[in-house]
Amino acid sequence: MLKKYGILSIIGIILLIALIFVTASPLSFAVPNIQETPSISAITKPSKDKPDVYYFTEMNNVIPTNDKPEYDIFTVQERKERQLTTNLPSIEPYYGKKTIYLTFDDGPDPENTPLILAILQENNIKATFFLVGTEVNKYPELVKQIYTAGHAIGNHTYNHIYRELYQSPVTYIEQLQHNDELIKNILTVRPRISRAPGGTAGHFTTEYWRRLKTEGYIEVGWNISSGDASNAKADAILENIISQTNKNTFLWSHAILLMHDGRGHGETVRALPSIINFYKEQGFEFRVINTATPPAW
Repeated sequence: MLKKYGILSIIGIILLIALIFVTASPLSFAVPNIQETPSISAITKPSKDKPDVYYFTEMNNVIPTNDKPEYDIFTVQERKERQLTTNLPSIEPYYGKKTIYLTFDDGPDPENTPLILAILQENNIKATFFLVGTEVNKYPELVKQIYTAGHAIGNHTYNHIYRELYQSPVTYIEQLQHNDELIKNILTVRPRISRAPGGTAGHFTTEYWRRLKTEGYIEVGWNISSGDASNAKADAILENIISQTNKNTFLWSHAILLMHDGRGHGETVRALPSIINFYKEQGFEFRVINTATPPAW
């Protein structure tokens, strides 16, 4: 018995020494640390539980052919670092018989945005939200709510301050890219569509348009204004929209309606159910802004 246990002890000691040697050997450090060197797909590609949207990936030449929101898994800087194209693919604009794009600027706002999301959900409608970076910073959970509900998100610059935005094309692009980074930090993706605060007229020069194209942004204007940037009440907002829509029937194939969900736009929220009913009664289809959306004018 003693000899038997003595042999077993010797074998155990040998195995222990061998284990210590292997662990301490430089070969043991040849296994890569996954946390330190993640693959591109591990850190940028959305997971399966994301909403039904289209993602621009490494293969940026794929042309989306649907009515889905579109997001990029890379920022402009990340595309450049990986020597990927920043140019957007060409796609035939979608002109429907009666098409309306509901768009909301200046959010997200903790008071108005959730109410608008609830109204849209009740009506089974998707819309487009152009978000300001300072508000994105304050309300990341609202950004997630907009995204997971299947709405489109657009870039409305970082701070919306005209004197800072429009100093030059460089400062404008810097604000867009800063907002991109904020949104991507929340969602793991960022938008390719953008809207200039106050519109491009009187603000953009040829160089602004050139830089936007080079960086791969789609500038989105509007052709119907709700007039809710004033102190208009809900009835006046609705009447303004109806009047412009009926007057400009040539826009029915791609009517892009400007509204706001930022602070102080409670009247827009109150008008929204009636606005939706008006377009439903007129037989309009509701779409989100993406690469297939025609220019406003």
